[in-house]
Amino acid sequence: MSKFWSAVVSGLTPYVPGEQPRLANLVKLNTNENPYGPSPRVIETLKRESGEALRLYPDPNAQSLKEAIAGFHGLTPQQVFVGNGSDEVLAHVFLALLKHEKPVLFPDISYSFYPVYCALYGIDYRTPPLDDNFAIRVDDYAVPCGGIIFPNPNAPTGCLVPLSEIERLLDANTESVVVIDEAYVDFGGTSAIPLIDRYPNLLVVQTLSKSRSLAGLRVGFALGQVVLIEALERVKNSFNSYPLGRLAIAGAVAAFEDKAYFEQTRMAIIKSRETLVGNLEKLGFIVLPSKANFIFTRHPGKDGEDLALALRQRGIIVRHFRLPRIDQFLRITVGTDEQCRALVAALAEIL
Repeated sequence: MSKFWSAVVSGLTPYVPGEQPRLANLVKLNTNENPYGPSPRVIETLKRESGEALRLYPDPNAQSLKEAIAGFHGLTPQQVFVGNGSDEVLAHVFLALLKHEKPVLFPDISYSFYPVYCALYGIDYRTPPLDDNFAIRVDDYAVPCGGIIFPNPNAPTGCLVPLSEIERLLDANTESVVVIDEAYVDFGGTSAIPLIDRYPNLLVVQTLSKSRSLAGLRVGFALGQVVLIEALERVKNSFNSYPLGRLAIAGAVAAFEDKAYFEQTRMAIIKSRETLVGNLEKLGFIVLPSKANFIFTRHPGKDGEDLALALRQRGIIVRHFRLPRIDQFLRITVGTDEQCRALVAALAEIL
């Protein structure tokens, strides 16, 4: 603590991202990165764009990217907001749409950045608990509130709320914004995007970090009716008029243009996930049903932290959370088939 700090700083508990170790021959399954590289079209586009034009500011509106996203999802560019990763988009969402007198609601086990945003902006919040099967109970959110947000599939559990339940939630909560954080939806979930034109209080947030292999480029976006997007634009233009650089815009556009590569790699991950789940269950693991590019699992006969440490000693990094209710679980990114086989072999050896 320093006397030079603003009062808000000393009260913050910052978000801690997954470890990015610099170790050789590492099987890195801790941060839900895509095991496959970006589309070759993206790589070629970035090479082509890395020239003289980088001395110029990018388009502050990122219009070409908004048009690409809108075209892909059957919306208009005016229904699209883009930012420097979905974390920045979410930060603007909390300030623009979720800061009200009543508390915002999100699950007790969910993306751990949500309470950080609340602390940063002075937003009151409540955390309805997941049920005994780690599922979100929609009825817990049908109460007056300042807004609702949750990942779907949820993180770190991977569990999915069906679209019919999201629609029921929207029907029961018409007075505040419902934000569906769909970072992992492309790995087996059903997006809420088709509901946007029917529900003026629905905002859907997605990212290019996971299913499009662009975690290093930092591009996220939000989709909703124009009135919600306008609020986000007002905050963004009061904070940073140029959140996306020229390379990020061009690479993201190219990623949306290569639909075949997107389908090929996401289906490969889904297939690998199902194989991994089966192999872990044969070893006695309990695995929550996942529609994400990761699984959430525990072994009834082995401590979660001990398992994580034993894997690390074998050059395999997974995520362990020292939090109530989930301290026995490991969140494991679905890697390539070779990486998954190495993980299963190491766990069999440990057990």
